[in-house]
Amino acid sequence: MSSVPALRTTDLIGRDAELEQLTAQLGIRTSGGGRPVEQSVRAMLLGGDAGVGKTRVLMALRDAALEAGWQVVAGHCLDLADSSLPYLPFSEVLGIAITEHPDVASRVLEQHPTLARLQPGRRIRSSETASGDQALDRGNVYDAFGDLLSAVAEQAPLLVVVEDAHWADESTRDMLSFLFSRPVPGVSLVVSYRADDLHRRHPLRRQVAEWLRLRGVDRLQLEPLTDDAVRRLVRALHPATMSEAEYVSIVDRAEGNPFFVEELVGAAWSGQVPGELADLLLVRLDRLDEPTRRVVRIVSVAGRQVSHGLLAEVSDLAPAELEAALRTAVEANVLVASRGGTYAFRHALLGEAVYDDLLPGERMRLHADFVSALGEGRAIGTAAELAQHARRADDRPVAIRASIEAGEEALAVGGPSEAATHLLDALELIDTSRTPVPDVDASALARRCADALVASGRVPKAVKVLRARLATLPEEGADLDRGQLMTALASALMLTDTTDSPREIAAAAVELLRGGPPKLVARALLVHAQSLLGWEVDDARAVALQALEIAERHDLTNLAVELHATVAGLDPAGGASPSAGWRAAADRARQAGLIEPELRALYLLGRLHQDEGELDTAIDVYREVIARSEVGGLIWSPYPAESRLLLAVALTHQGRLDEAWELLDVSGQNPPMVFEWLYFAHQMLITIGIRGEPKPKALERLRDYWGTDGLTALSAASAELMAAAAVGDAARAVAVYDDVVAVVVPLWHEWFQARLRLATLTVAALASAAPRQSAEERQAAAADVERLMGDGARVIDFYAPYDGSHGPEYRMWVARRTAEHLRWRWLAQVDPPSAEELVDAWRAAEETAVAFGSVPEIAQARVRLAGVLRATGDAAGARQVADLAREAAHAIGSRHLVAELTAQGSTASPAASTEVTALTPRESEILALVAEGRSNGEIGKQLFISTKTVSVHVSNVLAKLDAASRTEAVAVARRRGLL
Repeated sequence: MSSVPALRTTDLIGRDAELEQLTAQLGIRTSGGGRPVEQSVRAMLLGGDAGVGKTRVLMALRDAALEAGWQVVAGHCLDLADSSLPYLPFSEVLGIAITEHPDVASRVLEQHPTLARLQPGRRIRSSETASGDQALDRGNVYDAFGDLLSAVAEQAPLLVVVEDAHWADESTRDMLSFLFSRPVPGVSLVVSYRADDLHRRHPLRRQVAEWLRLRGVDRLQLEPLTDDAVRRLVRALHPATMSEAEYVSIVDRAEGNPFFVEELVGAAWSGQVPGELADLLLVRLDRLDEPTRRVVRIVSVAGRQVSHGLLAEVSDLAPAELEAALRTAVEANVLVASRGGTYAFRHALLGEAVYDDLLPGERMRLHADFVSALGEGRAIGTAAELAQHARRADDRPVAIRASIEAGEEALAVGGPSEAATHLLDALELIDTSRTPVPDVDASALARRCADALVASGRVPKAVKVLRARLATLPEEGADLDRGQLMTALASALMLTDTTDSPREIAAAAVELLRGGPPKLVARALLVHAQSLLGWEVDDARAVALQALEIAERHDLTNLAVELHATVAGLDPAGGASPSAGWRAAADRARQAGLIEPELRALYLLGRLHQDEGELDTAIDVYREVIARSEVGGLIWSPYPAESRLLLAVALTHQGRLDEAWELLDVSGQNPPMVFEWLYFAHQMLITIGIRGEPKPKALERLRDYWGTDGLTALSAASAELMAAAAVGDAARAVAVYDDVVAVVVPLWHEWFQARLRLATLTVAALASAAPRQSAEERQAAAADVERLMGDGARVIDFYAPYDGSHGPEYRMWVARRTAEHLRWRWLAQVDPPSAEELVDAWRAAEETAVAFGSVPEIAQARVRLAGVLRATGDAAGARQVADLAREAAHAIGSRHLVAELTAQGSTASPAASTEVTALTPRESEILALVAEGRSNGEIGKQLFISTKTVSVHVSNVLAKLDAASRTEAVAVARRRGLL
């Protein structure tokens, strides 16, 4: 089968079950004892659509057969139309037999001279047909070929493969019937064919039905790959990180066909079917008559599927002609008919190829016919269908109204993403229309569209829509429109990272709407109060209470509920705890049937519990947010989407890394891109930062999305910093820190709280690098350490007035910052701390990590504490802490921490070789520092022992290694594997 073209990936993906079935039924697979499994069939028919992977499965079957000691020969049928050579695949098999088994083939040819005429290159013209014993009659050929296969199989079991039997000539089909009905000992057959080519009148269709009635013949139908298998295939073909939208597009369009997947991955994205694939797909239409092709073109214009009634209204064919054309298209496997009375393309890509092949004028005319049929009520359809056809027919008034109607319908059934798409289409048509559309308020439409975009999680797009509409308003007048748009804009800006000030925009909106309708004023005040939260609490409370008074006075119930949710975090009633206030606000919103205020209150409640270190309670609340969002179809709106991330963060702290990773796996869910990359960044924090798996391409791809969201930048940068610390790459760590600060500061503010964590992780990387640095490099690093410690101190000073910011996680990072700084001073021997000071600092880091309950941080603190205890001479304490650290490191799968423990020498040492004098643990430690170029004085300061004691240990090492100098001792130690 060497002539079979190889796929672009050598992996067999998604076909393990099919290969197992083939090898088992044909007796190729061996049992546990090495014996072949008993053969249950002697022949298998392998069917499947074009491109579904039949050849790839046969290649894998060939490899399995050869590995099991079988012989394999293959013949191929070719698409030669009416000029097919009889027995073509068997001529190919004969040629292989002559080449690989010349003695056997010669003996059989002597017995059956007629077989020689089937040799490749010796096919004679029919006018030269011989007579007598040389006559090429079927009986002679069948017997001769059966004897050939039997003779070859005497040496080892033989697998005969015939590919593409849908192109087989009559003689080949008859030969196969003979071999199926009269089995040859030791010979198994596999025949593949395209199932989608077997239309009703295809000769192989009847033949397959007859073969399956024979004993020992079975069929395996290759179905399309599952979505998961398609994703694995895409990853094999395209190793670089892809967005979920790209995955979803390929999965949806390829419909499980591996060949289609390869073409879509390999082609540059243009929105159209790749040219070569389109040509291949359109070949199927060339076999159809003209009326059928015309109907197929109409179906391609209709969309994914079309009802018979709508098709009848648009088509100019008589009912009988239409039915005949549809029957032909269905029998040719171009269209499929459903029981619901609709038609669709058997492969969606075929429909795309047909549509792309239409002339522009032809498309517009057909779309206009659909608009006429739907708009006049001659056929039943949806507003979305009418909008689509009207847009493509350039009927703008109809398209605008239908798009708005489709958007409202989508919002009514909990489809904000679909609604946003329809409303965006309507806005674009309005903006590009030469004449205004009567009875359509463009500003109200923009606000409605922004609401749908926010609800679907596409907040940046909502901001763009509102800004664009504001830019169209006249400078004078239109205060109400401007005020409402600015209110919506401020509300959206608070849900995304931006350099703009929502507070200023919200305040301006209030001024524009003063004296306007109470509902608009109350809404503006509500948004203004929310924009002041976290900055000017007293002002926020005053503005919110003012808005609440207006809402209650004018019976604006919905606004009142939202305002109660805002006030709950500012001034809980009756002196109750803030958590009780948020819970009451959520319950009130639920009773009023207002899902968005409920989600906001629950989200803030979860944040409160997490800030207070109550991780179990926070996890429960976040799960409640997600569950409630599913009820309202708002799973990608900002609060539920961010709750999913924070839930994963809480699970990560609890050491439940697999749960967190799975929670953030949005394969097949097609989330907004900002959340997709945010989730992926935290997955990489788990995979790369905590577990230590190398995935540099993922970190490079994430860099492109740092600026879209501050949390994405923080998670991705933290992963990079932890990876740099693990290998002691100080320069890389400092560069990452500077890069992420430069990105996040414009989005948030200069002394954002997470900067304390970033600075601490960078100091940790500098400390890890210190042992391998020269004295000059360590002195140079001191400037970076001083700058980083200064940045951390400014963050601490900035948040000192805010009691609510001093939760257990904050205290944990403050403690670790101190401990990492002392660790750097100790390892760099720059104003080194005392042993007691160093141990106390890491004890404090461990205690605060335990208090917060962060398993990764507990493990990290204990690893460092064990190293410090060992260096200061507390071997027993070091072993005890190291055992706890090792248990935690293995539990979370952290390669970094396990490697650090091993480097400390906390694991059991291997038995010393009898040929090498063993060094004591202290001597081994000193030898390692000597290898780093440390002087006796530096070694003494780092190990908290005198210089004289170091000198004694160095002398002992030189004596044990029979070395004359420190340099020679290091060389000998490296040669013997002691370093």
